[in-house]
Amino acid sequence: MSGRMRRAGTEDLLRELTPRVLGAVVRRYGHFDTAEDAVQEALLAAARSWPDGGTPDDPGLALLPAIESDERMAGDHRPHAVRAHLLEMAGEHAAARAAYLAAAERTTSLPQQRYLHTRAARLVAGPRSDR
Repeated sequence: MSGRMRRAGTEDLLRELTPRVLGAVVRRYGHFDTAEDAVQEALLAAARSWPDGGTPDDPGLALLPAIESDERMAGDHRPHAVRAHLLEMAGEHAAARAAYLAAAERTTSLPQQRYLHTRAARLVAGPRSDR
């Protein structure tokens, strides 16, 4: 496949991923402007590296390290909750559970801790059909 075709395929993939990843980050982080900036920067980095380096197995999850390292989000529990959500959507329940628990350890908010522990506990019981 030519470089131009790889680049076009990457651009299509990133357009498809953008709403899913941005939605997950906004839902968990809550600050649209900050989340949008962090996701856009991660998408730009992917657009530069993926055409030549190859597309990762799970592109949505592959964007998270760049989002998590963004100084506006670093140290916050929310990127871990985003990772958990994306892992859960991908059907990787054990990894999602671990990420929910990691997020719970990083927040001082008791309601957030309860929510994250509840999400993790649901994954132990297995996916529910009524969600």
